[in-house]
Amino acid sequence: MKWGVLAGVVIVSCALVTSAAAHHSFTATYLENEMVTIEGQLVQFQLRNPHSFAQMIVREPDGHEVRYAVEWRGAGELGAQGVTPRTLQVGDYLVITGNPSRAPTDHRVRVTRLVRPRDGFNWAWK
Repeated sequence: MKWGVLAGVVIVSCALVTSAAAHHSFTATYLENEMVTIEGQLVQFQLRNPHSFAQMIVREPDGHEVRYAVEWRGAGELGAQGVTPRTLQVGDYLVITGNPSRAPTDHRVRVTRLVRPRDGFNWAWK
């Protein structure tokens, strides 16, 4: 086997292993048979693959504020549905419904529905 071909095989293999390691199982991370609703102010939005993320400040029932990581679909899928990097802006007030984290102290939610009450923007996973 030529060294160039061997080097190519090694590079592709490393890329595939890295990609697979970066992706996680939703079932391992979230309680897929449970739903929660959180609402608060968007502080960060990253439209990317394999999953997009939003960071929100949510006021808990006891009054203290908590930062939540909100996991959304990938940029390709969301883009096909009209979501762009400018769809959500820092400061937007959002209502998120989704699956809670298996570890409640992680403050994570996997989005199944996102609503921006200000203008009625509404996204739901089908």
